[in-house]
Amino acid sequence: MFVLYEEDGDIKAGTILADNDASLQVESQHGKRAKVKSAHVLLRYAAPSPSQVMDQARAGKAALDLDFLWEVAGEAEFSFEDLAREYHGHAPAAPESAAILLALHGAPIYFHKKGKGRYRAAPAEVLAAAKAAVERKARETALRAEWAAALAAGRLPEPLRDKVFELAHKPDKNSLEYKALADACAETGLSAARLLDKCGAIPSSHEFHLQAFLLTHFPRGAGFSGIAPPLPPPALPPGDAPAFSIDDAATTEIDDAFSVIFRPDGSTRVGIHIAAPALGITPGSDLDRVAATRLSTVYMPGDKITMLPEDLIAQYTLAENRDCPALSLYVEVAPDHSILSLTTQADVVRIAANLRHETLEPLFNEATIGGDGPEYPFRRELEWLFGFARQLEAARGKADQAQRNDFVFKVAGERVEILTRVRGNPIDKLVSELMILANSRWGEMLADKGVAGVYRAQTGGKVRMTLKPAPHEGLGVSHYAWSTSPLRRYVDLLNQRQILAAARGEAPPHAGNDAMLFAAVRDFELAYDAYAEFQRGMERYWCLRWLLQESIREIDATLWRENLIRLDGLPFVAKVTGAPTLNPGDRMRVAVENIDLLDIDLTCRYLAPLTA
Repeated sequence: MFVLYEEDGDIKAGTILADNDASLQVESQHGKRAKVKSAHVLLRYAAPSPSQVMDQARAGKAALDLDFLWEVAGEAEFSFEDLAREYHGHAPAAPESAAILLALHGAPIYFHKKGKGRYRAAPAEVLAAAKAAVERKARETALRAEWAAALAAGRLPEPLRDKVFELAHKPDKNSLEYKALADACAETGLSAARLLDKCGAIPSSHEFHLQAFLLTHFPRGAGFSGIAPPLPPPALPPGDAPAFSIDDAATTEIDDAFSVIFRPDGSTRVGIHIAAPALGITPGSDLDRVAATRLSTVYMPGDKITMLPEDLIAQYTLAENRDCPALSLYVEVAPDHSILSLTTQADVVRIAANLRHETLEPLFNEATIGGDGPEYPFRRELEWLFGFARQLEAARGKADQAQRNDFVFKVAGERVEILTRVRGNPIDKLVSELMILANSRWGEMLADKGVAGVYRAQTGGKVRMTLKPAPHEGLGVSHYAWSTSPLRRYVDLLNQRQILAAARGEAPPHAGNDAMLFAAVRDFELAYDAYAEFQRGMERYWCLRWLLQESIREIDATLWRENLIRLDGLPFVAKVTGAPTLNPGDRMRVAVENIDLLDIDLTCRYLAPLTA
């Protein structure tokens, strides 16, 4: 005696070796012995043999028309034997029943299983939808194979053209486009970026890296749309001295400016004026939510993504020849540069000039200060402020620190110029010391008044953001609350709101336990690090572009550590190959090879030592 039975989702035939009522000992058509529960037995029959039944059943199944079988089945539930009898018009032989069973079992879109050997025909609308899905799947499979073949051959299918950067950086792994690209990558052994580049899909390596950043941090785009304009600033008292700012020529978010009044008794009043967007951006407004999402302006050589919309920046930036609302710290200074008193207030300041590094630095520098050089705007004020800044630096215990070079990237179209500036020159020292003074004294004011603020602290060498007042050991100050860049950093905007309230004696917008402050600290540090990493990456990219642009084949370098070198005149650290045992600081000449603009990397091969 033989049986048809179901095992592991398959229909099988076998010979009964023993029948124990609840289960059978069966030898399958392939000779494998197994214990089969009686509940899994679908048909008992006497002939032909299991292998013959299955061979004939498969042949019979192939000849069946599923659409006709579905029509024959009707709407009621049925057993496969009943349908075999109806279909064939006579008591079916085992191979005929088995053929029907295989057809039913293998066509779940036509027939829904209802129990042991029992089925029901799918409703017409369900069957139609299932057929459409099968056809769609078949078309997608064919299209996937077609696209994969084209990609592997170095051709970009047209439907993928608008999705190149998404596929390279942040793909939808369930999409047909990604699956085709993954198939082609597996076939060619190339990464997605390399294969797309081979297909000519990445005409701009710069855009490739920019889109990688935007897709991650600005998935909805870097523009602003549908945002209500800022509130106009309230009526404020006028300031009593003209102010000037100092920035590079490309700066549009002018956050800070300075004024100086020389008094007859030899004392001096210094005004540190900070742009005041907090006067027009209310907590929880659309503008505030945008700023809280972006958290900072993103900088890169030749471009930037601002934290705030351009119209708001234009309204609150400290532009020359305008009366600008500002948060001002007025510092009364004795003739010996000691601080006598400080006053904080919001007022309207006349910005007389936006001084620019490019034109000011040749006139105001270590060599010209106190000399007989030509006059220039605010010379007396600048030279006095430089002396005051040196006193502030010494009071912090940070005077005469070694200064590194800064690198300035000027990008015009496809060309780049990389300039070196010595950090700590008079312009830098003047601005940085006045900013440290404002940030430290405003942080101290918030702490003294018990008003919540976001502090930047450094203890034990670790720099962190915190809601608790703490010293910044690296700067040598007891408090440090970022407050002087509210057009460019959200933390500064938050602190400005708190400082304005504290100065006016009003309740601050944010209490110390405000969840928004905790979220701002957490999110800001993550975003600030990511933005800084992107900026460093793009600076490395433009260094490689400069090497290609200038056809640099060899360059001098200094060993930093192990096999890492710093290239002369560039903010670029690279690995060196083929070098002998060297010590940090050793100088060498290296060959520049294998510049890769997609990976932002190159090979530096050791050529020779450089003697002093």
